Amino acid sequence: MSSGSYFPSPVRAVPIPKDGGRGIRMLGVPTIADRIAQTVVARRLGKRTEEIFHVDSDGYRTGRSAIDAVAKCRARCWKQDWVLDLDVEKFFDSVPHDLMIKAVEANTDQKWIVLYVRRWLAAPTRQPDGTLVEPDRGTPQGSAVSPVLANLFLHYAFDSWMAREFPEVQFERYVDDAVVHCGSWRQADILRTAIGRRMAEVGLQLNLAKTKIVYCKDSNRHGRYPAVVFDFLGYTFRPLPAVNRRTGKMFTSFGPAMSRDQQTRKGREVRRWRIHLRTGRTLTDLATGINPRVRGWMNYWGHFNRSQMLHLLQRINAYLMRWARKKYRRLRSKQRLQAWWERVVTNEPGLFAHWAWVTDCGGSFAGR
Repeated sequence: MSSGSYFPSPVRAVPIPKDGGRGIRMLGVPTIADRIAQTVVARRLGKRTEEIFHVDSDGYRTGRSAIDAVAKCRARCWKQDWVLDLDVEKFFDSVPHDLMIKAVEANTDQKWIVLYVRRWLAAPTRQPDGTLVEPDRGTPQGSAVSPVLANLFLHYAFDSWMAREFPEVQFERYVDDAVVHCGSWRQADILRTAIGRRMAEVGLQLNLAKTKIVYCKDSNRHGRYPAVVFDFLGYTFRPLPAVNRRTGKMFTSFGPAMSRDQQTRKGREVRRWRIHLRTGRTLTDLATGINPRVRGWMNYWGHFNRSQMLHLLQRINAYLMRWARKKYRRLRSKQRLQAWWERVVTNEPGLFAHWAWVTDCGGSFAGR
């Protein structure tokens, strides 16, 4: 690499479905050799970029996570009434190569790093039908260097610009997902126009159909507005029922919970497991197979308003009860099935990860 004699191979394009079934996204899968080389450059650039990145840029950075961004967003929604929910149109497909190279050059004196970033950006993409496509813009999603390049580009295109032009405005950005907090609808509208112009200056475009101004409605905020819900990093921010711990009274809070799209998507995944048909397996086998997935969901979406995901976990229990009913003929009656279930849950409470939160099936009869 330091000699300049290494040339990357074509990137393999792999289509994957977007969340909620909204079309497909093309991942660019590099060869193993290219991934190793990209990791070398990403680490070199990462040491420098960590020194300059904005405090509210949390995507793919050491010691930061999407949960950190969601937590900050929640706290700021409680303080300010309005949110500008930004959506950049096809960011990874649209980044101008010349501006990306300029951002890299500003953060390294190693010419070989700039050389390879140029080559990776220009590397042809091998489509599923075998044809090669020469890109004139964009950076492939799926490469080891894309996260640091994306963050670096948006640091100059958005973070630094916001800090310079609107220093009093707070925001959270996780790569190309961003939320801006505003004190009024008018301020949000002004920012929407200004950010749209800024994106155009750097070769990007806001998706105006998805970029929206949202009112953070709760018990202390009155008035009717068309948008009181927005999604950010798999969470839906919306008015939610809550209880005052001191007085015990109900009120409406505004905060995040597992998004409806994610609930639907994970529910379909649970159905695809076909647990109730795996009668040749033991309960331990089933737990070993699904616990890593379910534990991951709980670790991520259980941080805020986890009660909103209990229905999903109850659905898993319903499938497990259907499994028992098919496997053991003596459990065909509802009473025997319920007695067996209560005995298993009592004797082995840690068998399934989600039993730490919920052990019933939400009242649905598992024998249907």
